[in-house]
Amino acid sequence: MSQAGPILFVSNAERPAFIAALDEARFFPVVDTDWASAARAVEQMQPAAVLAAMHGGHEPHIALLAKKIADQPLYLPLIALDARSTLPPNALPFSSRDNADALIARLRAAMRVRTLHATVLRRLPELRVAPPDADPVRDATVLLVGRGAAYPALSVALGERMGVIGALSIEAAAKHLNSRDIDGVVLAEGFTPRVTDAFLTVLAEDTRFRNLPVVVTAHQLVQSYDLPNLELISGEPAKIAANALPLIRQHAMEAQLSRTLRSIDAGGWLDPRSGLLTVEAFARDFSKAVEQTLGRGGGLSVARFAFDPGNPRAQLDAARILSRLMRQMDFGAAQKDGSVIVVFAETDFRTAHMIARRLSAVMRHTSNGKHEMRSDPVVSVDSLSPSDTARSLLARLSADASRAAS
Repeated sequence: MSQAGPILFVSNAERPAFIAALDEARFFPVVDTDWASAARAVEQMQPAAVLAAMHGGHEPHIALLAKKIADQPLYLPLIALDARSTLPPNALPFSSRDNADALIARLRAAMRVRTLHATVLRRLPELRVAPPDADPVRDATVLLVGRGAAYPALSVALGERMGVIGALSIEAAAKHLNSRDIDGVVLAEGFTPRVTDAFLTVLAEDTRFRNLPVVVTAHQLVQSYDLPNLELISGEPAKIAANALPLIRQHAMEAQLSRTLRSIDAGGWLDPRSGLLTVEAFARDFSKAVEQTLGRGGGLSVARFAFDPGNPRAQLDAARILSRLMRQMDFGAAQKDGSVIVVFAETDFRTAHMIARRLSAVMRHTSNGKHEMRSDPVVSVDSLSPSDTARSLLARLSADASRAAS
């Protein structure tokens, strides 16, 4: 995972022992600078990562340094060590606890995103694929787990920045993790240390979630966990949300970059934002599917999930749910009218209706913490008949949806 450039360590004090351990681990050479020279050092040295000790003297310089780092064309991780106040939007929090191993794990996770970003930038000219959005957090989804007094305020604070899925129990949280694309978990109060320990242990043992940002707000940790992006953040809900945001943004960026690479590999026919087909690719594949089904027989059904036009985020959430849960033989696309259409190959009407109902049940669990806008789709299902064309089937599906909504 080699990238040109050293690690830049910013501090007005002596280098602590756990930073020196980075040199011993031969992870990257570490170069020291003070806060007054930090922004200039970033420009001159082009580091692979920046570690900033937030022990004092940083206040006049942190905003300029964060902006200089954010303006780099290639993702540059900024890790803020032991911050006690609200961080800039691109500064990843890290509670050092003199733990060199945890810091190396955090760095490796961040450097993987940097490498992925470099790969996307290198391959983007191959095809006409839209570059990733400047701020992926607008499409991020966080899982808020808790049931204490701070839960409503945390839901609002997080919901002002991203999509929120609420879970009042660990069991409900596990279901969401298995069915949704989650960019971070905030584990709030309401659980005993033993339950918290069990939950973190399960996450660490599942490779799907090992790099997921996990923020614990109410407990000290009883042991170490193999979770590179695990962080303790306490305080007011607004501070917790603000300092958790950079970790969640980094994960959302990684997911976005991965979708962009899949789109490049698919010849540009996948939408990098939703993970489904582009509208043009869907129209092409749907016409072929209808023609082949009419020619050789068999079943083909279509489901349309329509959403409140005032809640555009609902369409994106639904598209990502479908891209994750639908069968390999099926395909779909987010449509320009705000709906999502999925084609179920070799499927009769009754089976398609059952599948669509299950999928819509998953969609209903996402809400925006600020406005409490839920993703309740109007679902219409239809099947191909011998007299149909691709256009007539879609027209009938849209008409059914209009009647269902009225």
